[in-house]
Amino acid sequence: METLRIATIPFHDQRPGTSGLRKQVRIFQQPGYLENFVQAIFDTQPELKGGTLVVGGDGRYFNREAIQVILRIAAANWVRQILIGQYGFFSTPAVSCVIRKYQAQGGIVLSASHNPGGPDGDFGIKFNVANGGPAPESVTEAIFARTRVIDHYLTLDTPPLDLDRLGGTKLKDTAIEVIDPVCDYADLMETIFDFDAIHQLFNSGHFRMRFDAMHAITGPYAREILENRLGAEPGTVLNGNPLEDFGSGHPDPNLVHAHALVEMTRGLKGLDFAAASDGDGDRNMILGRDCFVTPSDSLAILAANAHLVPGYRQGIRGIARSMPTSQAAKRVADFLGVECYETPTGWKFFGNLLDAGRITLCGEESFGTGSDHVREKDGLWAVLFWLNLLAVRQQSVAEILSDHWRRFGRNFYTRHDYEGLDLKSAELLIDHLRRLLPDLPGHQLGAETVSYADDFAYTDPIDGSRTERQGIRIGFASGARIVYRLSGTGTSGATLRVYLESFEPDPDRHQLDPQEALRPLVLIARELAQIETRTGRTEPDVIT
Repeated sequence: METLRIATIPFHDQRPGTSGLRKQVRIFQQPGYLENFVQAIFDTQPELKGGTLVVGGDGRYFNREAIQVILRIAAANWVRQILIGQYGFFSTPAVSCVIRKYQAQGGIVLSASHNPGGPDGDFGIKFNVANGGPAPESVTEAIFARTRVIDHYLTLDTPPLDLDRLGGTKLKDTAIEVIDPVCDYADLMETIFDFDAIHQLFNSGHFRMRFDAMHAITGPYAREILENRLGAEPGTVLNGNPLEDFGSGHPDPNLVHAHALVEMTRGLKGLDFAAASDGDGDRNMILGRDCFVTPSDSLAILAANAHLVPGYRQGIRGIARSMPTSQAAKRVADFLGVECYETPTGWKFFGNLLDAGRITLCGEESFGTGSDHVREKDGLWAVLFWLNLLAVRQQSVAEILSDHWRRFGRNFYTRHDYEGLDLKSAELLIDHLRRLLPDLPGHQLGAETVSYADDFAYTDPIDGSRTERQGIRIGFASGARIVYRLSGTGTSGATLRVYLESFEPDPDRHQLDPQEALRPLVLIARELAQIETRTGRTEPDVIT
């Protein structure tokens, strides 16, 4: 079987963002576009030659075709073994699990996460390194640099491989193994959580839940774990069949895109517990009857109660949170006497801390939570953690929330997203804020006094690497914060995210609606950034 050397020319738009390279499907379908990026991975990661590679994705449109391209290029580049999820499926946390279990040299994940799918939707690719986590910036920058000068890629002229049948085959000298994408991950969950206690909760006769897989990758995982292993009633998993276009839906588990699930929790007959995950299975939304748990609060509550879960019974070593995530987790870390690290947005920034044993739990406000069991955020893991707490504490979600606030105080928190903005206008808005920063400390904004104002930068405590310009922070003497950041997860235009936070120690005020409690900060944030003038938007597209 002859290796083909195909001449190509560079594409200059292949710099990976927060979590890989994401573009519209039609861009990836350009001749040579995917091939160039994949070849750049092999050109810059010599450990893959003679090594093991894990490959899979969330099943969105173009997933199967992309996997065939990757298999041919990988075999032409002397990869020894490739592990593929059946049907080309793998959730992002399951890829991390399999890389770690089988000591692979890396993995290629095909997903655009929570972005829409289908022929007119989005596609994405990212490389995970040998620890199971997203490639650090040193690796992604090397891949990007290679894409700018690449002049050829290696491949084979072979028919498509069967991705649906479990078992092994050969592609040139490369062993191809199609494996069950669920089993290894589900087995790992059994080692962390008290499945007996959760099983009893489901069989108690007074607990009702639903999990919305949003026609994305988590469906098969949730069915196996929740319904088959834990005994939840059939039908607990909604929209459980992965579809190439996610059933024409938007696989983003938030109050807007999962509104049907939210409605199921309303009123006296509402569900006791509901949850959802996103396109590639790494995000989560947690709901109780008539209540929504913010991702920031969820991280703090999991940390405060980790000792109730078998996998963390000996305590946690530390916590990390992305900078825009609320300071609720830090209050728990201070109480526990462990470190709480503040990192840029992007799961790759947690990797060094996890590998060095500095932290056990970590999370981002963008519906991502995880721990040292893998090196990715993990949506279903977070759902199982909550189920374990509900089973042990024998309280409702609302009661657990209220108890936590009484103990630690409440960090009111919200995020306002302005989507599909003109990129130039959004960048000018951020530049405007940067120019204001030196003069803001000591300045009065509304009823608040600015105590600090900066453009967040992070020095990794493990390797000393420096990451700058990660978001505008405006901190007030009261402890309140406003953060502005342009998102790196979109494929067109720009998304401005505005994060607002204030601390409330008074239990009598803990039940206020966050939008009411934070209204003064919302007005300050809009006026300071001149959002309406600079973007033409009078209201955000999404509020969470």
